[in-house]
Amino acid sequence: MSEYLRSKNSASQDQAAAMNVDLQCVKNNTEHHTNEITEERLIVRRGQAFSLILSAERLDHNDIEITAATGPGACEQKGTLSSCSTVTQRCSSIGKRWSVRVLNSSPSAVTLSVLCPSDACIGLYSLSVRSGSCSNVNTLTVLFNPWCRDDWVFLPSEAERQEFVMNEQGIVYKGVDEYITNISWDFGQFEEDILDICLKLLDVNPKCLKDAPEDYSARCNPIYVSRVVSAMINSDDDKGVLMGQWDGTFIGGTLPSNWSSSVDILRQWIKYDCHPVKFGQCWVFAAVMCTVLRCLGIPCRVVTNFESAHDTDHNLVVDEYFGDYGVRPKRNKDSVWNYHVWVEGWMKRPDLSQDSFYDGWQVLDPTPQERNSGTYCCGPAPVKAVLEGHTDVKYEVPFVFGEVNADKITWLVMANGSKQKILSDTKTVGQKISTKAVGSDSRQDITDQYKHPEGSAKERAVYSEAVKRVTGLKESQTPLRPNIQMKVSLDGAPLNGGDISLKLLLKSDSSKAQLLTLKMSAQVMRYTGNPAADVWSHTADLQLQPNTEQTLPFTLPFTAYGPKLLDNNCIKVSVIGTDKSDPNAVYLAEKDVVPHSPTLSVTVSGTPLQDSEMTAEVIFLNPLPLPLRNCSIMLTGSGLLKQTEQSNTVELGPGKRITLRVTFKPYKVGPKKLVANFNSCTFKDIKASVDINVRPATLRLGFLSFSR
Repeated sequence: MSEYLRSKNSASQDQAAAMNVDLQCVKNNTEHHTNEITEERLIVRRGQAFSLILSAERLDHNDIEITAATGPGACEQKGTLSSCSTVTQRCSSIGKRWSVRVLNSSPSAVTLSVLCPSDACIGLYSLSVRSGSCSNVNTLTVLFNPWCRDDWVFLPSEAERQEFVMNEQGIVYKGVDEYITNISWDFGQFEEDILDICLKLLDVNPKCLKDAPEDYSARCNPIYVSRVVSAMINSDDDKGVLMGQWDGTFIGGTLPSNWSSSVDILRQWIKYDCHPVKFGQCWVFAAVMCTVLRCLGIPCRVVTNFESAHDTDHNLVVDEYFGDYGVRPKRNKDSVWNYHVWVEGWMKRPDLSQDSFYDGWQVLDPTPQERNSGTYCCGPAPVKAVLEGHTDVKYEVPFVFGEVNADKITWLVMANGSKQKILSDTKTVGQKISTKAVGSDSRQDITDQYKHPEGSAKERAVYSEAVKRVTGLKESQTPLRPNIQMKVSLDGAPLNGGDISLKLLLKSDSSKAQLLTLKMSAQVMRYTGNPAADVWSHTADLQLQPNTEQTLPFTLPFTAYGPKLLDNNCIKVSVIGTDKSDPNAVYLAEKDVVPHSPTLSVTVSGTPLQDSEMTAEVIFLNPLPLPLRNCSIMLTGSGLLKQTEQSNTVELGPGKRITLRVTFKPYKVGPKKLVANFNSCTFKDIKASVDINVRPATLRLGFLSFSR
């Protein structure tokens, strides 16, 4: 609680005894969709009335005054203080006006209806009530209101409100565009302490520390609040929640793939006095931001963009480089990530247009990639602006447009330092943009909300418009199709722990035979598109006959890739073909390979009733003929487990199993999810989940539904 609210409460303790105020927490919180947080204190949503019952020996219902104040230096001019009364003349005439009316009364009790305006600042308030010589001071918390038509975050569909505001569990998509994996995530935005942590996050943001009255005043605006949250999830400029780490060194912290709950991260941040939690990567940053926005009342969903470009020089082109020995340099300035995860928040954008054109989903990216106005933050960027190539619109639209629709140019770097353009690709960047579907665990493809069909006249026209608005230049011409096409494909499902069979398909459109030198290589990749280790290479000559297709099979041994594989399980297989008679004729084929990991088993037993005992069992079996070191299992789930449970770390022999068995009592009613995570030195980031529909203790019928 702020010093302002403490002083108000302290000063009113003597008078408070003269009047009792029933905050009707159960009734009000239920009506305001906040009872999942708590029923012990008043939490309301703006633009919606709530009721109070006043009782005292003598009450004058014609002379009741209510004052609501938030933040230090609260004042009417900044919209952080408002007084309302049953006597109209005593109500605030400026700022964000609250209102009150009498519903019914008796000589010793009055029931009031208090309306918090739809543009009120969100946060913790003191609520002072006075009637004659009687007074009382309480506190309440005000949140954004997606149910209120006049709130900028109003979301018309109830099904979408249940998904994007009320759902405490979700799914995050990872992997590569040809092999998308999903992980269950525990957002836990209604765990009771999470709201206070989210408000603390706002209070320690640099803008608040510099000018608290101005910052509190701006908290009426979801555009401002969401941009602040975007900056505060990462710790690069401030006392943010998460420290990013991408170089593979995670000493002194938690491997990003080990996280499966925002609650654990936020609690650790507040426990250690707002010091950053180690470590996060893009999906962790996004999932935590989703928790914070949903908690504050801004509808939010997690979005994954596959083949996501990072355009550092903001020209909507990414340049990638290969050495003439067939592998990528260790780091490119530009890069194409296997995937990148951000969030979308739902809100109006009257700051951009008066015709609602840019209203709706807005991209917000808390992963620290580029500084904007000196701060690592991104958004809100209207998805509609990205779709139409309006790259001159706030905020950071060019960066987001590049992520989903940049052109990619591939260069071959010779031993003498010279470079040769070998491929220009207008279609690869921005694939299968994905989010969890409303009301189910299926994947929804929302690529068409970000860009028009690849290769269509409309898509290229939008790209040209985006380039013109960013650089003032015209789009460069697409090169002619080469007379040899190469493609790498899998020959069967790749299994982590076994050799991987692949094949190279070559197709010639030439009228003459060509002798090619093929430089084949495999690199273990970070998901950010940068190589972590070279694991295999092979060179061969091949005679390609005119106007024919030819297939060349090859194998990537587990002994080559297994010891170097990272937690994202991604391998980049590349083939560079050079015409021996024409060294300038160079051809390229690439393939992202994700070996499939073994499965994790999760089962539950017991009747799914609130406060009734249940048991969860998580089992992993080592499928390899070798021992697995540093094996452990974690289990989490809001509404089910009060804290994350973890097994001991063990070595697991061939064919042996590790088991985590947890007894628990569900403490919240409704659809809940247990999320399990297995990690070892060899197999990392193996997750599974089970759905549990918890019923009130008075009901004795029902069943469990399981989800993997």
